[in-house]
Amino acid sequence: MRRTLHALLGLSVALSATAGGAVQAAAPTRAAFDQTLPPTDEAQRVQFTIGRILFNHVWTPGGPDPEAGTGVGRAQAGGRALVQNGFAGEGGFHGLGPTYNRLSCAACHIKNGRGEPPQGPDDALRAMLVRLSVPGEDAHGGPKPHPAYGDQINDQSVPGVPAEARVFFMWHERMERLADGTEVPLRAPEIRITDPAFGPLGGDVMVSPRMGPPVFGLGLLEAVPERVILALAEAQAREGVVAGQPNHVWDHEAGVEALGRFGLKANQPTVRQQIAGAFVGDLGITTRLYPQPNCPEAQDACAVYVAEGEGPQPELSEAMLDTIHLYTLALQPPPRRNADDPAVRRGEAVFAEAGCARCHAPSLETAGHPRLPSLGGGTIHPYSDLLLHDLGDGLADGRPDHRAGGRQWRTAPLWGLGLVPLIADHPAYLHDGRARSPLEAVLWHGGEAQGSADAVRALPTTDRAALLAFLASL
Repeated sequence: MRRTLHALLGLSVALSATAGGAVQAAAPTRAAFDQTLPPTDEAQRVQFTIGRILFNHVWTPGGPDPEAGTGVGRAQAGGRALVQNGFAGEGGFHGLGPTYNRLSCAACHIKNGRGEPPQGPDDALRAMLVRLSVPGEDAHGGPKPHPAYGDQINDQSVPGVPAEARVFFMWHERMERLADGTEVPLRAPEIRITDPAFGPLGGDVMVSPRMGPPVFGLGLLEAVPERVILALAEAQAREGVVAGQPNHVWDHEAGVEALGRFGLKANQPTVRQQIAGAFVGDLGITTRLYPQPNCPEAQDACAVYVAEGEGPQPELSEAMLDTIHLYTLALQPPPRRNADDPAVRRGEAVFAEAGCARCHAPSLETAGHPRLPSLGGGTIHPYSDLLLHDLGDGLADGRPDHRAGGRQWRTAPLWGLGLVPLIADHPAYLHDGRARSPLEAVLWHGGEAQGSADAVRALPTTDRAALLAFLASL
């Protein structure tokens, strides 16, 4: 067993004391986002390995258990191998669905990086989802789910249960000319939801496409003390150029309101809750934090399927959740490359001169982390303030999320940005994947970032090339 786990791990990990900092490393590969903290002992090495297996595990629907002869036994199809190998702790049953979006965590977070949007009108959703809500708030101040479809469209389902709908993208492209005459194509999606299984969505529905974000570096971001993030908001308010705002959301484990820092709108307070929310929302698998199956009242076949499962709830054991949580915490951002190159150094200065560093804060200080103490006590370089900013009408989804408004998004961390073309088959950026390059992403910025975007538009060709070289070094 130990030899097998070592073979599965198959990684040599080299980390810097200042994560995401200017450290020269070996040439990156497509496994660049799959590097974990060095394990402290053999037990932790095993946990990291099992967590990686769970993250990449392809879940399957339950149904009659062929080994039991009779009964529904929904647990067996999805989790039998994990349970038999002792990965599941106390077990539980592990059926995908009844409705879901994808078969695994890795399907939306490709190689621990970001997802990809559909490439054309005949291409279904692949590594993203569509959030839904209606006017109002839920019991904890969050978005109010659609009464028939919940808080996201599940476009897949198990046999005998209707999928909620199908989702397609139509891309509309325009050309933008920069000050030096360079033309940059910009595209925006038109979302088409077809074949709704439970009636029309209604004219008041709010729709927000979301591409799977990277999952490395989350443990380091969780190790940033709340006071550091709030101090950035206060400093920005004093300066008066940008106005980052913290989101405050409901912590289901603690039962209190807490600072949000994860998710595209900073709508999750902890990595653990982010993981549990994805399990129930994207895979249809319940946990202790989200114990109710994802079956809105109008979906009778969904409720029947769950009732006939006759298995214990929650489906994902606490031991399994602990293990995938630990693995995700341990995932490290890749070190920077070419930091001493003159063009990169000039690009870093241009980045600051354009005002980009006001929101994409280069450095944050960390403190201790309760599960992985080695995460804390140093300086990290995520290029994010973890605050909400108004990015203008062009990027607005019009969908509030706790204290985040319809034009606000959390500042996306930029570490690992330069390796996206190496990892992804179709590099995509921003919340809905509309940008195909970092330059396109910059040009979409409006609202508080309008001045910075306009500064980039006006750059001489050499300075713009230096800026892009800097972003490629992250």
